[in-house]
Amino acid sequence: MNPQKRLAFFEALKSNNPKPTTELEYTTPFELLAAVLLSAQATDVSVNKGTRVLFPVANTPEAIHALGVDGLIPYIQHIGLFKTKAKHLIETCRLLIERHGGVVPEDRDALEALPGVGRKTANVILNTAFGHPTMAVDTHIFRVSNRTGLAPGKDVLAVEMALLKRVPKDYLIDAHHWLILHGRYTCKARSPDCAKCIVEPLCSFKEKNFSI
Repeated sequence: MNPQKRLAFFEALKSNNPKPTTELEYTTPFELLAAVLLSAQATDVSVNKGTRVLFPVANTPEAIHALGVDGLIPYIQHIGLFKTKAKHLIETCRLLIERHGGVVPEDRDALEALPGVGRKTANVILNTAFGHPTMAVDTHIFRVSNRTGLAPGKDVLAVEMALLKRVPKDYLIDAHHWLILHGRYTCKARSPDCAKCIVEPLCSFKEKNFSI
């Protein structure tokens, strides 16, 4: 995909959704961090179901840490891997309190030092909570980037680096959200909805699906 097509690609996504954002529900950087930690191998719907009950009771590192693992589990036991996630979240709260005064750090290394926080999660926090031009690549973005020819890569890091180079600068802040939503609802894994895709004319995928 050449630079002109890449620009048109993001212009189309922006015209369809001018202010994209995560589907996880949050009001503070810490709530976002907690929600993202809970979202690994789970749907945003299931995470929101839990945080809608949890956050009115405890939505700070201090309050969630006070619950302890056993106190946290009832709020998240419908989410996959809830036992491991509960341990990670409680430990993350402890480290935030001890190392950062209960504040989510705006720093990659500090974020990645927290339990359960890898490069992708750190990118989500830096981009969504703090407005950094980072690119968190999940399965949806990996698929869209390779399938369309936007930013092909053999692994998520290669795709991340390619996107950072190829996404037009003015669109980089919101690119993560546009691409993940496009992959979730249009450019789906098994049956991409090419007939309704607003960027189909710009896409290099050879097995397009126009069935209705």
